[in-house]
Amino acid sequence: MAAGPRATADTAPAAGAGEVEGEHVKPFTPEKAKEIIMSLQQPAIFCNMAVDWPAQHWTAEHLSEVLHGKQIRFRMGMKRTDTVPQFETTCGYVEATLEEFLTWNCDQSPLSGPFRDYDHSKFWAYADYKYFVSLFDDKTDIFEGVIWSDFGFPGRNGQQSTLWIGSMGAHTPCHLDSYGCNLVFQVQGRKRWHLFPPEDTPFLYPTRIPYEESSVFSKINVVNPDLKRFPRFCKARRHMVTLNPGQVLFVPRHWWHYVESIDPVTVSINSWIELEEDHQARVEEAITRILVCALKTAEDPHNTRAWLNPTEVEETSHEVNCRYLNRAVSALFDYYRTSKVVEVQAMRTNREHMKKEGLNVHNYMEMEQTGGHDLSLGVVKQEAASLFGPDLVPVILTSEELPSKTGSIFEGDGKDFVGEDGEHSGKLHCTKRQRMMSKSEDAIVEQNASNSNMAPSQTLISTDDLLDCLLNPQVTRIVAQLLIQGRSLWF
Repeated sequence: MAAGPRATADTAPAAGAGEVEGEHVKPFTPEKAKEIIMSLQQPAIFCNMAVDWPAQHWTAEHLSEVLHGKQIRFRMGMKRTDTVPQFETTCGYVEATLEEFLTWNCDQSPLSGPFRDYDHSKFWAYADYKYFVSLFDDKTDIFEGVIWSDFGFPGRNGQQSTLWIGSMGAHTPCHLDSYGCNLVFQVQGRKRWHLFPPEDTPFLYPTRIPYEESSVFSKINVVNPDLKRFPRFCKARRHMVTLNPGQVLFVPRHWWHYVESIDPVTVSINSWIELEEDHQARVEEAITRILVCALKTAEDPHNTRAWLNPTEVEETSHEVNCRYLNRAVSALFDYYRTSKVVEVQAMRTNREHMKKEGLNVHNYMEMEQTGGHDLSLGVVKQEAASLFGPDLVPVILTSEELPSKTGSIFEGDGKDFVGEDGEHSGKLHCTKRQRMMSKSEDAIVEQNASNSNMAPSQTLISTDDLLDCLLNPQVTRIVAQLLIQGRSLWF
């Protein structure tokens, strides 16, 4: 892969000759930026695209003044380094103001107040997934400070965005988003992103427990993996980058990501961009919701907090979930009717895809060993290589080793992955590694054997074990295609 020069917000190039004094000329027009986003299939960082956004000045201190004592929910996690992911169902929660957060974050552990039970030396705090429309419901003019229209999405601003504010060590477990692609603007502090391509899904041991619509979690703590339990993770291709203030990260559809704050305070703003593929993805998510809720509620109808993410507040009854599925299917066919693609052709394409898949869940692991694994990355990357430069920096495969079990991201100053000049120090592997197993049956047996949380002497299959198989992303995709194919006979 041809990699462009590394760049940070501090090493941005000077204004071009065509720039009018006092006016910043951006490296990409909105049309070109959107073309890149819609065609590029690897993560990349846009530089110098948001230098004139009012949002670039929205530090936590500034937002504290804007929100003026408004209560925000913070997720509280442990600064620990064991091999188990800290899912949201295992975290504590605090309702506090940004001012109270900033006081606590200055190592002034209060004897009273909302953070009194959380020692700053042992815990991190994260105000994540804060939708602008809820947070700034009485200050809607602030929406205009986020200008996603610069990336080719007219009218898109803070109204379609979420805010993330965290302390050092705050992170989201490794997951992929079922819908859309992602644009992330870093405002304050730095975040380290660990990304894995969609093709590596078998190596990430996907699970839908805890359940959150549109989020497929990994069972692995990717910064401290348990390779005895999850041996195939060593085959995953980690792409790692440090996102600096002023930069915008593009995360393509279905790329796995683990995100951690590596500065005392971080502020980020993101927006998920809708894609055509989302119509079928919503059917898949509806199927997932029905199965998770039906089986987990039957197992323990009075303990939804153990498996339902705190972000999921909607009713989980079977009747409601079935209506959700029917709405998703209807919306998909409405899209077929109104889209430029003729519905008949869409159905034919779907059937051809079904035939090609052969309804065989093993197929998604069977690829050519001589480059098949890199097909969607290699060819597209070669075509996109000419776009890369100081203003569009590819996130490349890294050969960096993870912190040892005796060390952690909480030790040191958080700069171990950034060079002295502020550039990311990741390198491409020099030799091509074999990533896929030749026998998909062996791969599935190995994954299923690793899925159990129980001791070797126990052989009972749990509800979660069953769900991990039923709700494997490839399985739900096939079920959705069968459902769509059956419904298409009525049209």
